[in-house]
Amino acid sequence: YLRRMMIKKACLKTVLLICIGIYSAKAQYVSLNSGEIENLKKEMAHCQSCTAAMQPLLDIAANALSEKPMPIEKIRSEGLLMGTPMKMATLESVKDATKVYALAMAYKLSGEKKYLKHAVSFLKAWASVNKASGNPIDETKLEDLFKGYDLIRSDISLSDRQAIDQWLQTIADAERNSEYTDPKKGTSKNNWNSHRIKIMAMVAYTIHNEAYYPVIDDEFRAQIEKNLYPDGSGFDFHERDALHYHVYTLDPLLKAAMTIKRAGGRDFFTYQSPSGASLKKSVDFLVPFATGEKEHIEFANSKARFDRERAKNNEKGYQPAAFHREGAIPTLALAAFFDPDYTKVIDTFKDKRRSALQLMLNRIMRN
Repeated sequence: YLRRMMIKKACLKTVLLICIGIYSAKAQYVSLNSGEIENLKKEMAHCQSCTAAMQPLLDIAANALSEKPMPIEKIRSEGLLMGTPMKMATLESVKDATKVYALAMAYKLSGEKKYLKHAVSFLKAWASVNKASGNPIDETKLEDLFKGYDLIRSDISLSDRQAIDQWLQTIADAERNSEYTDPKKGTSKNNWNSHRIKIMAMVAYTIHNEAYYPVIDDEFRAQIEKNLYPDGSGFDFHERDALHYHVYTLDPLLKAAMTIKRAGGRDFFTYQSPSGASLKKSVDFLVPFATGEKEHIEFANSKARFDRERAKNNEKGYQPAAFHREGAIPTLALAAFFDPDYTKVIDTFKDKRRSALQLMLNRIMRN
């Protein structure tokens, strides 16, 4: 009897471990799961343009192997002009985020442990040094790090995973309780809040903190109502008089929506708020400016003093000038995950480099 019970327990344990393994392999929503990585490998083996789209990221990974992480205790960029020492130090430091994503992708595509080991060294360095601030404009710069960690989280040791998870959770918690959510502040409904929702979604779905899912759902629905308008324009467009900021609020919402939909959650792309606003309508609002059918002079009547300060500082893109159609490409490429018809607009541009990688990933994820 005891022998039979021991065998039964051993069998149940084996089945449980297999189920956990299968779950872990499929439970990747921020980046690609193992099946999607295999499909990506197949595409790259037979598609020269696919390899070309991935090559810049692989080049970053190759170079990163000889570089050391540069974690910074406090990411500080928001509200500072280009040239400010603190901002320049931050911008140099957060390049590590893209290096983590590149190293993780190189590992998944090649299987070479040197990429995994180096990616983990970057993640551990940041986990031990960086302190969460609750400032979404600063912490949004870690987006690629979230994606990279999601790629390799199941491949690293439990102790390393726990340390990194704990650090990322402090970021999500700081964003959830951020001072910038005060309803009296514009940051509670402008692009800041869109980036805050994206950060919480990426972290929660990477470390699988399911308690955060309904919180994100509620905040997402509220943000579409507050931030976007039924005619497709939005708070940021009117406040800053710039499609630059219309894009800047749409991109994080599209990325969060992609993660949530991949996890089997609500389709926030087509979801309409009580007033009739939706992400889709706001992407469609951008289309005629992308095609050249309409023009817009950027920042001509911005209500933000910081926009005028950046213009005086000769920062590129902040002087009143016509919106460059190319500025819409990344947003349309993200939206094409939900509706491939947006690729028709992208196809009107000669230079496809800004959209090639995203469109390839869209195809992999949809399949």
